[in-house]
Amino acid sequence: MKVLLILFVIFINFRGAVLTRPVFAISGTVDITGTVPGCGDGVIQTGESCDGSNLNSQTCSSQGFSGGTLTCNANCTFNTSQCTTAPPPPSGGGGGGGFIAPPSETAAVFSGRAYPKSTVTLLKDAQIAATAIAGSDAAFSMKLSGLSGGNYIFAIYGEDSKGNRSSLLTFPTSVTSGATTYVSGIFIAPTIATDKSEVKRGDNIAIFGQSVPSAEITIAVSSEDEFFGKTAADKSGAYLYNFDTAPLDMGQHFTKSKAARDGAISSFSKAISFMVGTKNIFAQLPTKCPAKADLNGDCRVNLVDFSIAAYWYKRPLSAAFVQKETESLNGDGKINLIDFSIMAFYWTG
Repeated sequence: MKVLLILFVIFINFRGAVLTRPVFAISGTVDITGTVPGCGDGVIQTGESCDGSNLNSQTCSSQGFSGGTLTCNANCTFNTSQCTTAPPPPSGGGGGGGFIAPPSETAAVFSGRAYPKSTVTLLKDAQIAATAIAGSDAAFSMKLSGLSGGNYIFAIYGEDSKGNRSSLLTFPTSVTSGATTYVSGIFIAPTIATDKSEVKRGDNIAIFGQSVPSAEITIAVSSEDEFFGKTAADKSGAYLYNFDTAPLDMGQHFTKSKAARDGAISSFSKAISFMVGTKNIFAQLPTKCPAKADLNGDCRVNLVDFSIAAYWYKRPLSAAFVQKETESLNGDGKINLIDFSIMAFYWTG
């Protein structure tokens, strides 16, 4: 419960941060990608387009614009938001009339890698905004149109072929009016599960999940000393690692995984627990949905539901969410600590 409350306070404090919006519209694109190791030292390395004031002799013109000022983002990618595009010359014949640029779209495009043929879900301010199906190579892309300029909290997760969900990746993003913001290089963490909820000490426990095809998977198992192992995902992205529990103490332990491919490394998956004891108990999925607190209808109570509830904290509830709050939480028409206590009780992870 203490962990949930700490997460909740951090979430609320973040949402309360004051972010400045631009006072005029800018046409163009805004690119956001993952940070490259070594970025910020002023030296352009592999994977970096620029670094600080070092633009590698590039300009707005070399990037396909007519003029303006090219700068470097904090993640060592070019920032073209201050570049300009000149209108085309007037056509021959006919007189009068100046060029009127068409209105620019305000949108955000999210792209990256998940798992082959998996469902990828995008949340905008804790509400499901879009879904996409990844290709056989695990690549996905989705566009969210009709946005207003401003600051958003986007989050994304993947679901593998067995219905296991990844950890939630969150992207606080500033969307510029009249521009398309690109959030690229997303690398969704692997899913993870075990074949046993309790394992007899000295026996193997199978740790498995799904990631990008042919990725190198690192398995971490917590104990007094942390143990690491490596395995490879197959062409479907599935991986399996048999861990010998002989070095582990009796009691509860946690395991998590991360993936690496083509120089890119994902974050760690969510951590799942298992017991080391005197017998083997095979893991089973819940046979029924939780009676309460499942806000997104996936038969689990986890961080996704927590994020949804946190979005409505101290806000007037929408008509649709009033019914959900009545059915799944304490039914008083508002989100408060009582609701988070209910979620902690039914928590499945």
